[in-house]
Amino acid sequence: MSGTFVGMPGFHPHGLPAFPEAAREAVRDTTLRGNLRHATHTIRAKRARAVAEVADWAELREAGKRIKDHTLRHLDHYLVRLEESVTAAGGTVHWAADAEEANRIVTRLVKETGESEVVKVKSMATQETGLNEALEAEGIRAYETDLAELIVQLGKDRPSHILVPAIHRNRGEIRDVFRTEMGAWGRPAPEGLTDTPAELAEAARLHLREKFLRAKVGVSGANFMIAETGTLVVVESEGNGRMCLTLPETLISVVGIEKTVPTWRDLEVFLQTLPRSSTAERMNPYTSTWTGTTDGDGPRVFHLVLLDNGRTDTLADEVGRQALRCIRCSACLNVCPVYERAGGHAYGSVYPGPIGAILSPQLRGTGSEIDASLPYASSLCGACYEVCPVAIDIPEVLVHLRERVVQGGPAVRGGNKVVLKPAKGHAAERAAMRAARWAFGRPGALRTGQRLASRTRRLHPRTLPGPGRAWTGSRDLPPVPAEPFRDWWQRTQGGDGGIGGIGGKGAVK
Repeated sequence: MSGTFVGMPGFHPHGLPAFPEAAREAVRDTTLRGNLRHATHTIRAKRARAVAEVADWAELREAGKRIKDHTLRHLDHYLVRLEESVTAAGGTVHWAADAEEANRIVTRLVKETGESEVVKVKSMATQETGLNEALEAEGIRAYETDLAELIVQLGKDRPSHILVPAIHRNRGEIRDVFRTEMGAWGRPAPEGLTDTPAELAEAARLHLREKFLRAKVGVSGANFMIAETGTLVVVESEGNGRMCLTLPETLISVVGIEKTVPTWRDLEVFLQTLPRSSTAERMNPYTSTWTGTTDGDGPRVFHLVLLDNGRTDTLADEVGRQALRCIRCSACLNVCPVYERAGGHAYGSVYPGPIGAILSPQLRGTGSEIDASLPYASSLCGACYEVCPVAIDIPEVLVHLRERVVQGGPAVRGGNKVVLKPAKGHAAERAAMRAARWAFGRPGALRTGQRLASRTRRLHPRTLPGPGRAWTGSRDLPPVPAEPFRDWWQRTQGGDGGIGGIGGKGAVK
C-alpha cells in the first residue's frame, strides 16, 4: 500500500475486530436490522423498476465496463491529458501519493486563503483520507452539507452506506440528533421539531444556508473527471453540491485517479447507468460540471488533488483491478444479504458492503485483522455482480483475495517486495487444503478414506474442536453419508464408481 491509511475515527484498520466479530455484534441490534431491511428493500425495488425501463441496459452495462477497462489500461496517458486540460482551463493540479500527502496539500491550500472553515460536498475520497480530522487538527472546521453526511457529523457517528451514509438511523433518531446537536454547530433546530421528513429537511436547509453564504472555501470530490476537457462532474439530489461548487471563492477537489474517463461521449453512458443504479432516478436532479475557472462565474481559484493511496498497486493486480471500475452507485450494498444484516460499520471502512470487501483490502493491504477478514464477508451468492452497472465480478475478486490471504507469501507493493502474512486461523485452513490436494491426487487413498469415514459416522461430533469451531459456530457440520458414492454407484449401477465414461462398465457415457 502507498503510505499509511488515515481514516475517520473508528475506521483505522489496526485494532478493529475482524468482520465476523463485528457483524455478530451488529446483528443483535434489532433496530439497526429493521432500519437496514426497510431502506435496502425499498431502494432495490425502485432500482429494479428504473432499470427495467431501459431496453438496452445490458449494452450500456457492457459499454461502461469497456470504457473503464480501457481507461485503466491507459491511465497514465489519460491522467497526463487530464492535468494538461485542467491547467489550460486555469486550474492547478496536485498529485498525492497517499492520504497523508493529500491532507497536507489541502490543509496548506486552505491556510493560504486565511480562512478557518470550509463547506464540503459529500466525498468518499476525503473520508478515506480522514481530511476532516486533519483540518480540525490545524484549527480548520469542515462542515458537511449533504443531508445524510450532516446527520452523521452532528451525531458524531460514522457513515454506514456509500449512497445513504445515515441509512442505519431512523427518523426519530435523526430528530433527536438535530434537537441536541445542531446548536453547537450553528443555527439550532426549530422548536417543536418532529420526525416528519419535510420538517427534518427544512431544519437542515436553514442550518446549512448560513454556512453556504458565509464560506469562502469549498471542498469536493467528483464522480467523474473528463480528460478531454479537464471537466469535473458531481451528481447529487439535494442541491447542496451546486451551492458548494459555485458560491466559494476557492474550490479544492480531491479525487481518486480511477475516476477519469477519456471523453464527454463516454460520460453519456454513466449518466444513464449511475442514477438508475443508485437513486433509481432517470437522471440526477443536479448534475454539476466545472472546468477550471471563469471570470465572473463560480470560484476564482480551483485546485485538483489527484489521489493515489493504493490505487496504482491495485491496478497491478489483473483480477483485483476491476474494483477500480466502481462508480460508487451502491447497488451491490442494497442487494447483499450480508450487508442487510450486518450494516456498514462492521466492515471497518468508509467503503462498506461487497465493493468495500474487495476495495479496502486492496487499498490498505491485508496486514490488519479486519482487512484480512473482509474477503470472507460474503456468501458468494452473486447478487452484487448481477446489479453492478459496470459488471465488476465481485465474487471472483473475493475468491482471489481469499486465496491471497490464505497463501500469504511475497507480493509486490509500490515497487517493494513485502510479505503478506495469513490472518490468524488461516494456517489450519491452508494445511487442510494441502491435505485435500494430496488425497484427491491419489484415488486409492481417497477411496479408502471414504469407506473408513462412513464406518465411523456415528462417532462424528456435531461441532468441530479447536480452529474448526469458527466454521461450525455458524453452520451445521454436514452428516457423513451412509455409504461412499462409489459404493452406491457400484450397488445401483453395476460399475466401480467411474464418472464421465472413465473407470467402469457402469460409468456414465
